[in-house]
Amino acid sequence: MKTPLSDLKKPNILIVDDHPFIIEGYKNAITRYKPKEYEFIISQAHDCRSAYDLLEDQETPKFEIAFLDISMPAYEEKDLFSGEDLAKLILKKMPECKIVLLTMYTELLKIKTIIRSINPNGLIIKNDLTFDELLLAFDKVMKNEKYYSQSVMKMLNQSAHNSIEIDEFDKQILFQLSKGTTVHEMPKYIPISLHEIEKRLISLKELLKVRSGVDSDLVKEAKSKGLF
Repeated sequence: MKTPLSDLKKPNILIVDDHPFIIEGYKNAITRYKPKEYEFIISQAHDCRSAYDLLEDQETPKFEIAFLDISMPAYEEKDLFSGEDLAKLILKKMPECKIVLLTMYTELLKIKTIIRSINPNGLIIKNDLTFDELLLAFDKVMKNEKYYSQSVMKMLNQSAHNSIEIDEFDKQILFQLSKGTTVHEMPKYIPISLHEIEKRLISLKELLKVRSGVDSDLVKEAKSKGLF
């Protein structure tokens, strides 16, 4: 006997990814989850700007779950540079929303930074992603359980000495360097002193073992580790 449409639960789901075919894959999996119980209402965006516009729209409902790609086109005017930044914005507006982050990054440093700063309900390495994996993750999150994909768990089980930690100011310094901003210009964009920025640059080069001392080498090494 079919459940009347009026009796179905209708959770609001957000998907943000800059690859349309991936969004369709997520939607295909989600809509097959317990169809006799749920009729999911899915909203989508393809970059930080369109996601921001959606979240700022007064007509947008509160989301129960948000699937966010970590890497996507930025919205610099609003300081949104990644899925991590979007996650923080969503949690500020909708504290009850469950966040599922998906990423190509496979660096322990990046994974631990994501977990520390966002504490997502789900974290999936895209190379682990299959239809069944996505359904399993969705089921866990729907049941208020955390889900970390196999590669995430493997990385977290690595020894602690492989871990490197940086904060938001360090990330902003790296981002400004990547844009070609000079160190002396950075206090215009980062709310710390020039002296503090210079100290952090030295520390970052030591942390990432950039022996050349060249800023472009620092940016290259930081990007390879998924730091920004």
